[in-house]
Amino acid sequence: MIEDLLPASVEVAESLGDPPGSELFPEEEPLVAHAVERRRREFTTGRWCARQALARLGLPQAPLLAGPRGEPLWPEGVVGSISHCAGYRVAAVASSADLLALGVDAEPVGPLPEGVLDAVTVAGERAALDGCRRVSPGVCWDRVLFSAKESVYKAWFPLTGRPLDFLDAFVRLDPVRGVFSAGLRVPGHRVGGSVVDGFTGRLAVSGGLVLTAVAVPRSANPP
Repeated sequence: MIEDLLPASVEVAESLGDPPGSELFPEEEPLVAHAVERRRREFTTGRWCARQALARLGLPQAPLLAGPRGEPLWPEGVVGSISHCAGYRVAAVASSADLLALGVDAEPVGPLPEGVLDAVTVAGERAALDGCRRVSPGVCWDRVLFSAKESVYKAWFPLTGRPLDFLDAFVRLDPVRGVFSAGLRVPGHRVGGSVVDGFTGRLAVSGGLVLTAVAVPRSANPP
């Protein structure tokens, strides 16, 4: 489902459940040693999806460890992202020769829990949701906005090694074109002659899921 939101250079592997027989490498076991069973299943299938996607890039099966903030540590020359929610797991990977950064997120359809929207957005973002609701009143646009911010973070942190608070990115949704943009309220990140100070992405609501994706091409200046 999410592959329609990403460039052709990105390899995607998805699962609507937890495949029987999927297992972690011994090196990955400590990452979920104290996790509840649900979290362990999500993590295991996420790693399974990642290995399926990496195989399509011609890379061998290998452990996929995690960085200090839980981010996947991809093989050299690869950018990628993993997401999971109830009933869905996905991994997306690409060559770093094609993309500078990649972030994907999946959320269940439905409104955010009470109080979450106010905690992760500024007033201008919340006000703009009224326009989205007029275009597509049946969509929980607060959940879409949250997902877009998750995708932005997943693209930003591996690229920069710097944290990004929910309030550090001002996200604008375009419900007509199915895209979004994010302007950053923190200093950008210089890559060669370009500065990454914002992102654009795509969004979809389908099959009971909210899906968002950010892909920053290496050959183009970020917005």
